Amino acid sequence: MKKKISIIVAIAENNAIGKDNDLLWHISEDLKRFKRLTKGHFVIMGKRTYYSLPTRPLPNRTNMVITDIPNEQIDNCLMAYSIEDAVEKMDANNENFIIGGGSIYRQFMPLADKLYITRVHKHFEADTFYPEISPDEWQLVDKKDIDDDPQNDFTYSFEIYERK
Repeated sequence: MKKKISIIVAIAENNAIGKDNDLLWHISEDLKRFKRLTKGHFVIMGKRTYYSLPTRPLPNRTNMVITDIPNEQIDNCLMAYSIEDAVEKMDANNENFIIGGGSIYRQFMPLADKLYITRVHKHFEADTFYPEISPDEWQLVDKKDIDDDPQNDFTYSFEIYERK
């Protein structure tokens, strides 16, 4: 049975997603959307992403951390030791969310069925970038533009892509 794998990420115009193991912006509505979509689901991430979280593990979700250190354990987390191991351990009945970081996103792109993108309409200086979303492989199925957020000096869009 094929697992439902979704990626959730916020991406700047220049595909930037992070710098110095931190987010590039604070968008309250994006964090609320993330929480709403991922609540009750598996969230899968690399170790650096896990340690960058403000609350660890993320509550009301099964936190899976991918590491390449054999037998490494992190309290209250499900551990995976490869991408294949992570897929094997994912929830077979519900959507599984890949939440970062850059290397994990790149490795899961070919396996994902759906992308939940927050597209930030501004360029940012960064050291971590998201791979290109090819229109040959992905179809935009939903988009909501946010241009009146008083907390930010930029606009953004919530986009959902499905694999063609």
